[in-house]
Amino acid sequence: MQDYRANHRIRAREVFLVDASGQKLGVVSLNDAMAAARQAGLDLVEVSGNTNPPVCKILDFGKFRYELAKRDREAKRHNLAAKVKEMKFHVNIDPHDYATKMRHAEEFLWKGMKVKVVMAFRGREMQHQDLGKSLVTSIRNDLKLVGVADAEPKLIGKNITMMLTPLPVKKRVRRWTTEEAEGADEVEVGEEEAMEAAPAKEQHPTPS
Repeated sequence: MQDYRANHRIRAREVFLVDASGQKLGVVSLNDAMAAARQAGLDLVEVSGNTNPPVCKILDFGKFRYELAKRDREAKRHNLAAKVKEMKFHVNIDPHDYATKMRHAEEFLWKGMKVKVVMAFRGREMQHQDLGKSLVTSIRNDLKLVGVADAEPKLIGKNITMMLTPLPVKKRVRRWTTEEAEGADEVEVGEEEAMEAAPAKEQHPTPS
């Protein structure tokens, strides 16, 4: 959040003053502007320091900072909601890797990001689409406390895809992670490298 100068922190000798109602009072001395703010029981805030003289407005500085912080939080949530993290799975995924991927996916959803689940078939694995569909169903069920599928999983080419959208903040419940969970942001899209081992939640079948 931008740092605004207020009251005695303002350095200019003269300011362009705007009162609490938005009326432009023109250029006045800093002392006169401070006196006007005190008379109104409010603060004098430099809202634009790039002009000469700087623009100062009479307002409630505490409320002003609260609204700025609220706006910043909303912008951050909007930016996170626009992000999509891809998590790639295979039908023969190791239970330890599955649990680790669940932790990462839950952390992404917990932070408000969407998660694209990709069930990728390799070679003869296409003969075991039923196992892939079963795995995708397990993923959806294992993440249902933080996210919901936008639609039923779809088979596109050699992949089954499913998009998960975060539940409303107050409805999200952690299952795989804790408040102190770290490292989710470092997972690359479609990461295939080995991850740290974690206790398995369930064993998934391996195609013959």
